[in-house]
Amino acid sequence: MEQLAHQLWQAVSDMDEHTATELVLRVLDEGTDAENVLLDVIAVVQGRVGEEWAANRMSVAQEHAATAINERAVAAVAAHPAARTPVTCGRITVACVDGEWHALPARLLSEVLKLRGWQVDYLGAQVPTPHLIAHLHSTRADAVALSSSIATRLPTAHAAITACQAIGVPVIAGGAAFGPEGRYAALLGADAWAPHARGAADLLSTRRMPRPTPDHQQFDDLPHLEDQEYTLVARSDTALVQAVFTALEEAFPPMRAYDHAQRERTAEDLAHIVEFLATALYLDDEDLFTSFITWTAQILNARGVPAAGLPPALDLMAHELKDFPRATRMLKAASRTLTTARTPA
Repeated sequence: MEQLAHQLWQAVSDMDEHTATELVLRVLDEGTDAENVLLDVIAVVQGRVGEEWAANRMSVAQEHAATAINERAVAAVAAHPAARTPVTCGRITVACVDGEWHALPARLLSEVLKLRGWQVDYLGAQVPTPHLIAHLHSTRADAVALSSSIATRLPTAHAAITACQAIGVPVIAGGAAFGPEGRYAALLGADAWAPHARGAADLLSTRRMPRPTPDHQQFDDLPHLEDQEYTLVARSDTALVQAVFTALEEAFPPMRAYDHAQRERTAEDLAHIVEFLATALYLDDEDLFTSFITWTAQILNARGVPAAGLPPALDLMAHELKDFPRATRMLKAASRTLTTARTPA
């Protein structure tokens, strides 16, 4: 499979859709297992696409084009006679949570479940919770598989999990957003979690997920939310970004020489920081925020942008949120992480 993945990567990196799909169809014609093509070839190549973007060796446009080619390769697998499997299991709905545009992991899971004998309703990217619930009412699926790659979608995922369970449909969560070992899936009350498509398919094949009963205990009692820090930070995000952006020019003199595009990107970065801070407050997880800030510094460095502007931005944000103990603690912890990373051993 490693050689096949290398060949597909060459086609994808060359933006050659025809070669990519021809390769997939040829190996299926030769008898290669369809699930292995999906997970050990296409998924591996998509992972490399993300790595190349993070390392600034692939632009956003190139990353989108590469993803589109991989999606076309998945469609080619799905249409091949080798992927036609009779339905022998139940019915499952696969969807991305509202606001989640990274749909390829969910699509891969859908095709693997079809190969395993499930009837699958694949709803794609960014599915609003009311529409998901309406669909479940009409189909009575045995389970819902919810996918999310970005942690900032977790408050929305929590609402979706609770809504699905309220109508008696169990939820299996998956995707990078749910954290190491699915820690946030458990926190938000999902009935199960899987680290990847193969794991989810194996789990669903080995045990039936019981339907939540009317007296099912909903996990909407996150006691730390009583301090209202999440709600207040999330609602004031625009004003917070504006205040920090205005003060940053004085605190970080190099910003005075930024052109329009650089200033626009700085504002976008600040908005992402506030969004991740709000999510960390929702989950009461300091590590989520410090990990994001560390990753942000790495991305900036890969693009030749000084990450030196991050510490003063975090300090300014902490000043603006001085009456918010949890937010201040998280911001200071992230600043310490950056300082430690810059200190020679």
